[in-house]
Amino acid sequence: MMIKLRSKKSSKSSSKLGNGANGNGGSSLKGSSSMDKGCYNNGVMGEIKWELRPGGMLVQKRESQKSGEGMITVRVSYGTQWHDIPIEATSTFGELKMILSLLTSLEPAGQRLLFRGKEREDTEHLHMIGVGDRDKVLLLEDPAIKERKRLLHTLSGSSQPIGAPFRTISV
Repeated sequence: MMIKLRSKKSSKSSSKLGNGANGNGGSSLKGSSSMDKGCYNNGVMGEIKWELRPGGMLVQKRESQKSGEGMITVRVSYGTQWHDIPIEATSTFGELKMILSLLTSLEPAGQRLLFRGKEREDTEHLHMIGVGDRDKVLLLEDPAIKERKRLLHTLSGSSQPIGAPFRTISV
């Protein structure tokens, strides 16, 4: 949802926006009919685009990355393996787990994904947490499920590999 707002012309806002550090004469915003005009950047008329976030907060729209749109590549570390996963930036960690289950043969329920040192829930969106292109995510196997597999393996007698079909006994 886009809302047009007029910004106040003041020396404080023009000094912050008009430093010219982005290499295009101080104007970091591109022209569009849905933008607000009225902010001066080094004497050049600039424009501000606003967006309404899901929590109801009105913020200035980012121009560098279009608010989570497009594909990103997430680097996932699992043990000694690295996987580069191309995924939509607006995807959830649950969707990332589904992709990883195909690569690692771990069920999504048995996976734990950590980003910036915290375990992430399946319903959290990548772009809302701050996952960007080429960011690293750590994949761990759930310790409870790992222990359950180990117990089943020792109880069944280690003659058969885990996941192998049972042998039929004929009398």
